[in-house]
Amino acid sequence: MYDWETRLTSVDNNRVVRPLDWGIEWAKQWPCRNGHAPEYVPEDAEKFLSEFNQRIVMDSDRFFSYEKPTDFDLERREVQVFSTRAVPDPKLEQKVRGTYGEFLRFTSPVRTPHPENNRVNARWFPAKGSRAVVLLPHWNADGLAYNSLCRVLNWLGIAVLRLSMPYHDIRRPAEIQRADYAVSANLARTLDACRQGVIDARCCFDWLEQQGYGQLGIMGTSLGSCYAFLTAAHDSRVRVAAFNHAATYVADVVWHGQSTRHIREGIESRIDLDRLRGLWSAVSPMSYFKQFARWQRKSLIIYAKYDLTFLPEFSRDTVAQFEKHGLDHRVVVLPCGHYTTGETPYKYMDGYQLAKFFRTAFEGS
Repeated sequence: MYDWETRLTSVDNNRVVRPLDWGIEWAKQWPCRNGHAPEYVPEDAEKFLSEFNQRIVMDSDRFFSYEKPTDFDLERREVQVFSTRAVPDPKLEQKVRGTYGEFLRFTSPVRTPHPENNRVNARWFPAKGSRAVVLLPHWNADGLAYNSLCRVLNWLGIAVLRLSMPYHDIRRPAEIQRADYAVSANLARTLDACRQGVIDARCCFDWLEQQGYGQLGIMGTSLGSCYAFLTAAHDSRVRVAAFNHAATYVADVVWHGQSTRHIREGIESRIDLDRLRGLWSAVSPMSYFKQFARWQRKSLIIYAKYDLTFLPEFSRDTVAQFEKHGLDHRVVVLPCGHYTTGETPYKYMDGYQLAKFFRTAFEGS
């Protein structure tokens, strides 16, 4: 299983090693500035970011607050793959040619220097009834990932908005092949991307409520699982939540994960894990279990026994926190790894557990 997992991790050969960048210019528009003007340039960038993280965790409801968009629009267009590989699969491109879908578009409340990224995209899979889920894919997911799961949930009477996370598929700036700007050696940009992902997901709930959906849930995989947890920790409307691969600290995953070796390579000569954990504490689920526990909800945690990206011990730490805080949750352990979860037969096992959970959890909520 480890050999299979390693082979799948090695398929993408276009990962770019970038040097550490504090990225403090990305913090200009953040709340929780402690009186500093946007143009303020600190002498000690690491200290500035470390203290900023501490303030965010103490006032996270403010950090993840936003102004509701006023330009929600449903757009019908041709489905595209948006491959992140150096050489896209021509068979996959041909498979979707000529197929169309509906996509919710709106302006993200979080503005970045990239116009493509500022226009949120979420494929709409409607269903009759009052139940709806916002689905957040994994890091570097293409435009087709999880579409089959969305249709399965539709069959169960659950509508789905499949959100394109910041810097992914149609939101990806032209200068990059992969969604590198979502998680990278640019520390503050990584924080900003996570904030944007959480706020965009909350905006999707705003639109769903406008469409008459009153029972709302969220599901995320890998990086999407992190975004989903932070969204649920700061939005009382989430009554059902599924975390498909979960971990407590973003820094630990990046430091030890097989698929993030290129990020560690770019930063480990200048910073160690303990410091990185503090500098990304504001976007780590571990910081927000008390906020998550404010509202009653049902949760599902799925992790993989042979995961080399989200190491199983990190997922077990997540489960321990759910138990410590007395949260209503179920745990499923798959007999595979992170990447092999997307392979036969494990993708069907994973999909079955997710669909079963949402069907029963919504019925009991």
